[in-house]
Amino acid sequence: MSHDKNVNESIIEGRNAVMEAFRSGKPVDKLYVLDGCQDGAVRSIIREARKHDTILNFVEKDRLNQLSETGKHQGVIASVAAYEYAEVEDMLKLAEEKGEDPFLIILDNIEDPHNLGAIIRTANQAGAHGVIIPKRRAVGLMTATVARTSAGALNYTPVAKVTNLVKTMEDLKKKGLWFVCADMDGDVMYDVNMKGPIGLVIGNEGEGVGRLVKDTCDFTAKIPMKGDIDSLNASVAAGVLAYEIVRQRSV
Repeated sequence: MSHDKNVNESIIEGRNAVMEAFRSGKPVDKLYVLDGCQDGAVRSIIREARKHDTILNFVEKDRLNQLSETGKHQGVIASVAAYEYAEVEDMLKLAEEKGEDPFLIILDNIEDPHNLGAIIRTANQAGAHGVIIPKRRAVGLMTATVARTSAGALNYTPVAKVTNLVKTMEDLKKKGLWFVCADMDGDVMYDVNMKGPIGLVIGNEGEGVGRLVKDTCDFTAKIPMKGDIDSLNASVAAGVLAYEIVRQRSV
């Protein structure tokens, strides 16, 4: 993976520049197109976006003007990840190279860039081999905030973006991984065996993990709480559970 891009280089605007970004294989997270603009050049760009499964947003001119850094967007703006995404296979290879059981962190509906950056930082420190995020309903790597909050961990910890979390988890199960989901109704984390090849699934504070993703998990684990509120920030929950996995692996 190449990580030599400036973290602020996240906006590409203008028809030629956006089309070239797709053709050169840049990791385009989202495409913003002027609503109602349907000439040939724009239709070609939209086709490329769909081919690459990029999230498409049809927006008013005011929104494009707000996003634009040059004022010359020509009706199209692309948000490009500041860092390149990895493949899930890269993470399994990394575990194999280190002679370790795979340890992956899967994030469902994490939309706050601070949380994503903090979780990537924790993943690196806890020895996780990668972080997996969904293409939709999630923050991507295109924000400088994610890179800043990760405190450099993005340079070392692979992040993969997948179309379907459930399918990805099912594929990983066939390769020997099992999944534990952070959930307030689960078993106390100390009572859950989290050794071996594992995927830790974390949802956002409000909604938690989506039903289909939760149903795909093998176990649910809760963090013991002593206070008066019933949830932790997603990145804190990820940290607590990740280090319970580290503890169990070391005994």
